[in-house]
Amino acid sequence: MAVAHRMYARALYEAALERDRVDVARAELAELANALETSPDLAAFLASPQLDPDTKASVLDEITAGADPVVRNFARLVASKGRAGQLEAIAEEFEAIVDRAEGRIAVELTTAYEMDDDEAAAIVSRIEQASGRTVEATRAVDPDLIGGMILQAGSLRVDASVRGRLDRLRRELVTRT
Repeated sequence: MAVAHRMYARALYEAALERDRVDVARAELAELANALETSPDLAAFLASPQLDPDTKASVLDEITAGADPVVRNFARLVASKGRAGQLEAIAEEFEAIVDRAEGRIAVELTTAYEMDDDEAAAIVSRIEQASGRTVEATRAVDPDLIGGMILQAGSLRVDASVRGRLDRLRRELVTRT
C-alpha cells in the first residue's frame, strides 16, 4: 500500500475516532468504495488526470450527500488533493487500520473442497489462539489445490495445499539438476 493511502486512511481514522464515528465512517467509506468498484465510469472519472480536482470534489459531494460529515469532508479533501482516483485503495487501508485497532484480522481460507462449518470453526479457533485476535474468515473453494488449504491474511500467505507442495518439490528438483 502506498504511503499516501496510509496517511489519508490514518487521518480519517483519527478524525472519526475523535468524534466516536469509526463504525459509521467504516460503513460509509465501504459503501463509497463499493460504488466505485461497481461503476467503472465513476472510477475512471475520478481517476482522470485531465479533470479538475474541484469538479471531482463537487461530484463526490453529491455522491456523499446525507453521509456523515467526517466522510463527506474526507471525500472532498481527498478530491481537492488530487487523490480521488485512489479512494478505493484508501478505503482498503482504512479497513485494515480499523481491524488492527479493534484486534481483528481478516483471513481468506481456500480449500480444495467445501468445508463444513465445524471444520472452518476449528481452523478459525486455532488462528485466533495463535494470533490473539478475533478472526473474520471468508472461505473459498479451489479444486485445483487437490487437497490441503491456503491461508491468506493480509500479505501473509501460508500454502499448505497439495498443489503447493508439488510445486515446491518440482522447483527443488529443477534447481538440483
